[in-house]
Amino acid sequence: MRWDNLVDNSPMTGNSALFAADAVTTRTFDTPEFRGITFHEIRARSILNRVPGASRMPFEWTVNPYRGCSHACVYCFARKTHSYLDLDTGIGFDSQIVVKINAAELLQRELASRHWQGEHIAMGTNVDCYQRAEGRYRLMPGIIAALRDRANPFSILTKGTLILRDLELLRQAAEVTEVGVSVSVGFTDRELWRTVEPGTPSPGRRLDVVHALTESGIGCSVLMAPVIPFLGDSPEQLRATVSAIAAAGATSVTPLVLHLRPGAREWYLRWLGLHHPHLVERYERMYADGAYAPTWYQRRITRQVHELADEFGIGPAHRGEARRITPVRTPQEPEPGPTQLTLL
Repeated sequence: MRWDNLVDNSPMTGNSALFAADAVTTRTFDTPEFRGITFHEIRARSILNRVPGASRMPFEWTVNPYRGCSHACVYCFARKTHSYLDLDTGIGFDSQIVVKINAAELLQRELASRHWQGEHIAMGTNVDCYQRAEGRYRLMPGIIAALRDRANPFSILTKGTLILRDLELLRQAAEVTEVGVSVSVGFTDRELWRTVEPGTPSPGRRLDVVHALTESGIGCSVLMAPVIPFLGDSPEQLRATVSAIAAAGATSVTPLVLHLRPGAREWYLRWLGLHHPHLVERYERMYADGAYAPTWYQRRITRQVHELADEFGIGPAHRGEARRITPVRTPQEPEPGPTQLTLL
């Protein structure tokens, strides 16, 4: 594996590599939840990552304490990043997890740097920071505490239920800065979930998280992603999903249609050929021009979800806006047009 080939473009550190080969410790744990998973513990050289300028992301900085993800979502766009370390982007992405064990101390140091201007930091936009590994390594409490102590705005996107463990830290952070919390639920179809997101908590459990956060006074939005063409996009499925999101008390719902970048595209189409071979040709036509579904299709899904959201009393989040845990009265935002963000 290549451990020292990732160039750090951040001004926060003078080191040329994110970590070196002699800093890696490989572990396996003989417990049911970690069986078949290998953890590569590393001492990273930087933790604040600048998002490339050409990205569609509505933020400039991220923190990713993990690489690889045991959620094993077959469509995950981050699969390609495993190839940078000579790791497999299929099963390897699901089972070879890189853990930046010094993430919290690094973040404390980098937030204190004279170069840092206190910009918004997004987490969970590459791989899930509340995947199963977080239950053992407990990196997020130190990360949230570092952000709290510097009153640095941040947001978290997750499919995990473990975020409830850090509820008190989130409350403390929200007293001093802007905090956004979003849960990803693209559909509520359990059969689809079992095959396409096999390592995640069920959609129902994720909506329980939304409900629990809401009951605790935390405004939680839902990223309805991905909406999967021909498998999770029927009017009945969209209605069932938006209805469940509304019942959970979500502050907003934002739909995103499945996109297939290189790395994820090959793995997803392999899965599709095994489980839904009759759809392969339709997907090849739909995604013939690249990673994204046609604009007309994205607009149709966005319109349908927005109409359902209005019917059930919720609306789309303002793009890129961090939502406070303590609600703030603000003027009504106009409904945004269709968007396609590359979060999942």
